[in-house]
Amino acid sequence: MTLFRSTSLFALLLAVAPAWAIQPFAADYNASWKGVQASARITLSQASGNRWNYELSIDNQLGSARQSTVFEERNGTFRPLSGVDTTQLLFKKSRKNATYDWAQHEARWSGDVKPDRVGPVKLQDGDLDGMLLNLAIVRDVAAGKPLNYRLVDNGVAHTQTYQNLGRDTVMVDGKPRSATKVARSSDDKQVIVWIVEGLPTPARILQRKDGRDDLELTLVSVH
Repeated sequence: MTLFRSTSLFALLLAVAPAWAIQPFAADYNASWKGVQASARITLSQASGNRWNYELSIDNQLGSARQSTVFEERNGTFRPLSGVDTTQLLFKKSRKNATYDWAQHEARWSGDVKPDRVGPVKLQDGDLDGMLLNLAIVRDVAAGKPLNYRLVDNGVAHTQTYQNLGRDTVMVDGKPRSATKVARSSDDKQVIVWIVEGLPTPARILQRKDGRDDLELTLVSVH
């Protein structure tokens, strides 16, 4: 009788537990960036309290790129606080800084940005930056939610909607894994993302620009 009650309680807890919860991780990817083989890593680490650091780094013989975001997480929602986007190529360097002031509900940018992209841009509850979109897609695919987002990034605000294209197979560390494939397209850009249940980060990301592959990340390992 005691065992039956314990089992029933355990089943109830599973039923009400969230399908996805934020956890620190480090993920290594094989990559192709600007047509050249590269290595990439995505990391999520807790800063303090409900603040987190989320970073993507890419390196190849042409140069390197880094995107990082500091954000708050509350009950499965993300709120960007600041971001840094740096690119270093053979003869070109770029650094852009973003600040999200939720007290004033304004976002501003500094560094190597055009005058019409410094802001301010008015913030709305639920807004994300480009980096946080990866986490949001993983979260929402797991929960079966619509993939509709408002991004405030690079001096502008715009909406993005991803379509669920059904099941597909991706290779992770040389092994086939079943994934949910989602995608969005605009006039000159297409982004396709593969999400594997139980993994905290996309198993594969493919970005195409003007009909050509611009960035591809294929997960090797995550821990």
